[in-house]
Amino acid sequence: MKSTCELCYQGCGVLIHMEGDRPVRVTGDPDDPVSRGAICIKGASSLEYLTNPLRLRHPLKRVGPRGEGHWREVTWDEALDEIASRLGELKAAHGPETVVFMRGAAKGYQDVYSSRFANAFGSPNVSSTSHLCFVCRANAQMLTYGALVLPDYEYPPALMLMWAVNTHNTAAGEWKRTMAALGKGSKLIVIDPWQSELAKAASLWAKPRPATDLALALAMIHVIIAEELYDRGFVDSWTVGFDKLTEHVKDCTPEWAQEVTWVPAETIREIARAYATTKPATLVLGNGIDNNINNFQTGRAAAILRAVTGNLGIPGADIEWSQAGATAKGSPELNAQAAVPAGVRAKWLSANDGLMPIVHYALPQTVFSAILTGEPYPIRGVFVQGASLLTTMPDSKATRDALEKVEFLVVSDLFMTPTAELADFVLPVACFLELNSVHEGEYVQAANVVQKVADTPECRSDYQIFAGLARRMGLATYFDSEEKMLDSLIAPSGVSFQEFKRIGAVAGSRQYRRHEGAGFNTPTKKVELYSARLAEWGFDPLPTYREPPESPMSEPELAEKYPFVLTNHKVQPYQHSQGRMISSLRRAHSEPVVHIQTGTAGKLGISEGDWVFIETPRGRIRQRANLVDSIDPRVVIADYGWWFPEKDASSLHGWAESNLNMLTYAGRPWGKEMGTPTLRGLVCNVRRISE
Repeated sequence: MKSTCELCYQGCGVLIHMEGDRPVRVTGDPDDPVSRGAICIKGASSLEYLTNPLRLRHPLKRVGPRGEGHWREVTWDEALDEIASRLGELKAAHGPETVVFMRGAAKGYQDVYSSRFANAFGSPNVSSTSHLCFVCRANAQMLTYGALVLPDYEYPPALMLMWAVNTHNTAAGEWKRTMAALGKGSKLIVIDPWQSELAKAASLWAKPRPATDLALALAMIHVIIAEELYDRGFVDSWTVGFDKLTEHVKDCTPEWAQEVTWVPAETIREIARAYATTKPATLVLGNGIDNNINNFQTGRAAAILRAVTGNLGIPGADIEWSQAGATAKGSPELNAQAAVPAGVRAKWLSANDGLMPIVHYALPQTVFSAILTGEPYPIRGVFVQGASLLTTMPDSKATRDALEKVEFLVVSDLFMTPTAELADFVLPVACFLELNSVHEGEYVQAANVVQKVADTPECRSDYQIFAGLARRMGLATYFDSEEKMLDSLIAPSGVSFQEFKRIGAVAGSRQYRRHEGAGFNTPTKKVELYSARLAEWGFDPLPTYREPPESPMSEPELAEKYPFVLTNHKVQPYQHSQGRMISSLRRAHSEPVVHIQTGTAGKLGISEGDWVFIETPRGRIRQRANLVDSIDPRVVIADYGWWFPEKDASSLHGWAESNLNMLTYAGRPWGKEMGTPTLRGLVCNVRRISE
């Protein structure tokens, strides 16, 4: 049976091999337009999620103090009756805005259901990870040229510039496309502090100081303009603000950037010249640029680089795609945004956080602060959908304090996580093998089917959970039937969901030089190098580098005590904090690992395999040392998302032992545009743990 893996947001097509009514194996689907048969170690482990003995299989109600692991199994009717009653009481007594709906890593349309319910309930407060991930890059593109562009690997590009992205570990289908293009003669340049598998395959690898990517991008723009390597025809015909950009970057020399980024000036020039003169070229940004205060403006700078080199819309560059035939997840109708009255919408928790007007989520750090301080008003209830907040949100100590204090906490998840251990109710959710859905792709515009092939009786889909609550709260019109919802999701394709199950996938098409007919989807119909909209909103109309907090340059005295720069990278077996209870994944990467440059480790008396403390001003964690020659001796690269399902509930499954977010910083300054705190590029110290 054709389906789509939803263990991460890539949405790789899979074939589920059945014996009778039982799934026995999951393999890649060679006909899938997204992944073309590729499947990663996570996807191959899908059946272990389905049958794992640690799966939540019954609704649970807490019967003791939070965090002590005392639960009573209840029926779904008991759980939903009481949850609906408690939510209704909070709404009546304190207002719907005092209940926040929080979610973790993107789960496709499952996220839409939580937003739809939140709006139907009347709360303006939906909190997500958008400020830490792909959305900052997407918003940057939309404000520059009005569209999300994607790499045209198949042409193929003459040059691929891969920046802070590790497709080998995080995007099996895109890794396959990248390697295929390389085999056809594409040149590969990689910018990343870590020597990823991509970097190993590159002809040039630059390793900037973590969180300084914007400075590097501005220096590249400087070189391209100063050496007149820009595409004059495209710039003259299709951009606005080039004169302002030229003036803006005149002091952003490679020598300036070398001091900031640690990348040699001549290397910066080499990358800029190669990108500007090797056409067509594609520029791919990854999540590595998302986790610091410059994330949105780094996305803007990358969009500007594409434009000034003329690498927009042409075969082998970065191009627009037609929509794939699914209802957009951001659709106001789908999200039921009109259900929240304007007066209540104005009480949005992040209304005073100074974010761009296109941002509508409540910042998690603002949610937790409101719980702890009562400002701008108290938050009384939190519904968490598939998020281990204690391990994935910055400043884990404050996160725990907030979740322990909130009056009413509900968590829906596959497994008992450290976050779920603090809840009043825990609801067992269905995995992707146990539900029907549509997956809307990103890296190739496609809509893929998700088909139900198994049934764990007491586990329910997100839709079923929210529909059950809606019926009890007089909101049933928003959750009529799952079948009708599925039909509406795929309706733009002109088929029903039952028909779509047989089709499997509907792909969009490449839109080469689309701007030559209709112009770009911006107010000026051109690429807005200088953004008048950003200026009107009070933000930098041209990308401006700001040194992150707690860095060697912003706080040199602090750096004397904490002499290394801390960042992290994604390992292939895990998606953020999930998967540590899956046997095959745990065997592949059994312990939290911190990578230290070999010479640095020698000076610190650290040997391969030693347990070490990683310390910042907020505390310390322990991870096992891996010595590598390739990284900068001033940088350490740690694992994140770690907890230990095998440890007991009283320790919240070892949530604080190796959890990188015990060390991160949630305070201001945040990214101006989207409220992003600094998760990479902080100073730290490392020392061997004496046995």
